Amino acid sequence: MLNDQGRPTAPVRNGDDSDTRGTFTGNRALAQEEALIFEIGRVGTTGVDIEEPTAFAPRLGGLARQDGIGLPGLSEPEAVRHYVRLSQQNYGIDTGLFPLGSCTMKHNPRLNEALARLPGFADIHPLQPLSTVQGALALFDELSRWLRELTGAEAIALPPKAGAHGEFCGMAAIKAAIAARGEAATRTVVLVPDSAHGTNPATAALLGFSVRPVPARADGTVDAAAVAAALGPDVAAIMLTNPNTCGLFERDVRAIAHAVHEAGAFFYCDGANFNAIMGKVRPMDLGVDAMHLNLHKTFSTPHGGGGPGAGPVALSGRLAAFAPLPYLKQDGETFTLVEDEASAREAGAAPLGRLTAFHGQAGVFVRALAFMLSHGADGLRQASEDAVLNANYIRASLGNLMSVAFDRPTMHEVLFDDAWLKGTGVTTLDFAKALIDEGYHPMTVYFPLVVHGAMLVEPTESESKASLDLFIATLRDLAHSALAGETERFTGAPHYAPRSRLDETRAARQPVLRWAPPP
Repeated sequence: MLNDQGRPTAPVRNGDDSDTRGTFTGNRALAQEEALIFEIGRVGTTGVDIEEPTAFAPRLGGLARQDGIGLPGLSEPEAVRHYVRLSQQNYGIDTGLFPLGSCTMKHNPRLNEALARLPGFADIHPLQPLSTVQGALALFDELSRWLRELTGAEAIALPPKAGAHGEFCGMAAIKAAIAARGEAATRTVVLVPDSAHGTNPATAALLGFSVRPVPARADGTVDAAAVAAALGPDVAAIMLTNPNTCGLFERDVRAIAHAVHEAGAFFYCDGANFNAIMGKVRPMDLGVDAMHLNLHKTFSTPHGGGGPGAGPVALSGRLAAFAPLPYLKQDGETFTLVEDEASAREAGAAPLGRLTAFHGQAGVFVRALAFMLSHGADGLRQASEDAVLNANYIRASLGNLMSVAFDRPTMHEVLFDDAWLKGTGVTTLDFAKALIDEGYHPMTVYFPLVVHGAMLVEPTESESKASLDLFIATLRDLAHSALAGETERFTGAPHYAPRSRLDETRAARQPVLRWAPPP
C-alpha cells in the first residue's frame, strides 16, 4: 500500500505471480530491494569521526540551527552499498541501447575519460594565472577550430554550459545585433515551427520576444512560403531545427534562410540534431546565423541527470562581433582571455555581455576534442552516415507493423505514431513501459507534439547490427502481442522493474521533496 511519502516502503514483489514463495528480505537474488537512506539510517552512527569543535563565538544570530541536522547515520560500508545498489537499478548507455529520440545517447569512449583526467586538465582552477594554463587554453582554441570547420562559422562562443544555455546565447547575440541596428523596439517577434524543441519558444520568451508559430506541412517539414507569409518588419529571427524533430531534413532550408534575410531577420538553427549531418553539411553554408552545439550529444560526452553538458554557439560573420565574454585571443604563442567589454570594444567587438563566471565546461571540451581527434574528419562523417543508416534500418524493419508518421527516408531518428495501436487497448505509454520489462530504456514518447502518440527512436551510430536486430526483434514481439490483444502484458507495465507503473503526472505536479518518518 502506498503511503503519503510517495513510494512503497515495503518490498514490492515483481515477476511471475505464480511464484508465491517470495523472500524474507524482499530481495530476488541480485535484484536487491533498497530502502530510502533515511529509513535505514540510525541516530548516533557515522562513518566519519569528527572532533568536537573548540569554543567559538557563533555569528549566525537568530539563523543558527536549533535542531539536529537530520542526516541519516550509516557506517561507511553501509553508505557505499546503498549507492552501489541504487546504481545497479539505473539504466545507462553502458547497460544497453538507449533509443531516446532527439537526445543522441551514444557510446562514450573511455579514452575521452582518461584524457579528461590528466592533471593538466583535471587539476587546474579557473582563477589560476593564464600563464600556468596555456595548454588548456590551446585545447579550447583547437576545439573552436574544429567546430568552426564543421559548421562554417566565423566565431565559436564557448561559455554556454548546455543546449538551452546555448540557445539563449545565440538568441541574445541576435538581440544584441538588432539593438545595434536601432531596431530593438520594432523587431520583437520570433518565428518558431510547430515541430521545434520546446526550449525554443521558451528561450525566445525569456529574452522578451513574442513567439509566432509556423505550421508544418503534411510531410513534417516547414514550407518556405509559410515562413515568408509570417515574416514582416516586426520579426527578429526564426528558430528552426534541421534536421527537424520529426527526424527529417528541411529541404527548403536555403529558401527559408533567403526569405528570412531578405526580411532583415536572422536565422537561428537548433543544433541538437547535428549528429545527423556532422561532417556532411556545414550549417552556415545553408544560411544559418547562429547555432548551438550539444557537445554532450554529438561529441560523446556522457549526459543526463542534469549534466555535465556544454553548448558552444557557432556564429556567422553577421553575429561574430556580439559573442559573449570571455573569449580567447592569441598573441603570438600566448593565449589570453578577453574579460571586459572595454577591451573588446577597442578591438572592434560588441559583446552581448557575460553568460557565466568562467569559460564553459572544460572537462567536456577535453572529451569532445578527444572524440574529434580519434575519429578524424572522415570518422566524424562516417558517424553521421552510420547514425542515419541505423535509423533507416529500424524504420524499414518495423514499418510493416508499426505505423511510420512520415513514410519517407529519415535522418538520424525515426518517428512512429500510434495509429497502428487503434483498437488494441494499448497506448503509447503502455508500449513504452512494456519495453522496460524487456531490459530497454523506452524511446521518447508523445514528442514531437505534431504527431499523435509519437514514439521517437534514435539508435545513433554506436549500435552494431546485432544489437539493432535484437532491439527490432523485441519491438516486433511487443507489437505482435499488442495486435493480438494481449493487453495484460502492457497494462501496469513495467512488471519486473524495482517499482511498477508510477503516477508520473502526480509526481511532477505534487512532488514530495521531504521525507518524514511514518506515524
